[in-house]
Amino acid sequence: MKRSTLPVALAATALLLTACSGGSGKTGAAPGPSADTYGCLTRAEAEKGSFTLDAGTSGGSSLDAYYRDSDAGHAKVAVIFSHQRDGSLCEWALDLPAFTKAGYAVLAYTSEGDVTEVIKAGSAHLKSKGVGAVALVGASKGAAGSLVAAKLDNPLPIKAVVSLSSPASYPQFNAALAVTTVRTPTYFAAEQADSPFNDNARALYDASVAEDKQLKIYPGGSHGAPLLRDGALPDVLDYLARHAPAAG
Repeated sequence: MKRSTLPVALAATALLLTACSGGSGKTGAAPGPSADTYGCLTRAEAEKGSFTLDAGTSGGSSLDAYYRDSDAGHAKVAVIFSHQRDGSLCEWALDLPAFTKAGYAVLAYTSEGDVTEVIKAGSAHLKSKGVGAVALVGASKGAAGSLVAAKLDNPLPIKAVVSLSSPASYPQFNAALAVTTVRTPTYFAAEQADSPFNDNARALYDASVAEDKQLKIYPGGSHGAPLLRDGALPDVLDYLARHAPAAG
């Protein structure tokens, strides 16, 4: 399937279900792990927020990660962003300021390991920052992993899940099964020409037993994170405001 073009990643053709967005791309990084731009952050952003996330054995114990508090500071709710296969935290770089402006802390990471375990590690890190709850936003593989993570124990309560172009199932994550038990409010989205993920979104929505669920199929053929720039961003922020308000 075609791979979406991102300003922060090189374009390439990927196999079905890969939806690649490039690697972590540590070009132009400043010396020291606390100032790594990963090839997509500004130097100021890197100095304030890039760090190494200890996620145990999930994709390696030391993961590239980026944390930023809300613009107002002392955020009570955070959003954890999980990228698609062969992608990186850079998929989200252009969209993170919209979430911090809305009052959320944000945490994005790069890992090809178990999404659910990294979400747990990220939640523990956020808890140490004073965050009391999280919402999950995932793209493709990251979306499937986020849907599964919502049914597992987590250091912080998961208030909402946003699934962008999730497959019905993935080798590690059976999203179709997870949605039949997860009551967490869930937003399902895909684009019209992104087959089979458009049909997967409809099927996941139909099977979901979430307390509140919403489905949106957007025009176009983009996959994963680019949906936010194709019109989904205001809808996602509105959904989170209703189910995982930044004020807690």
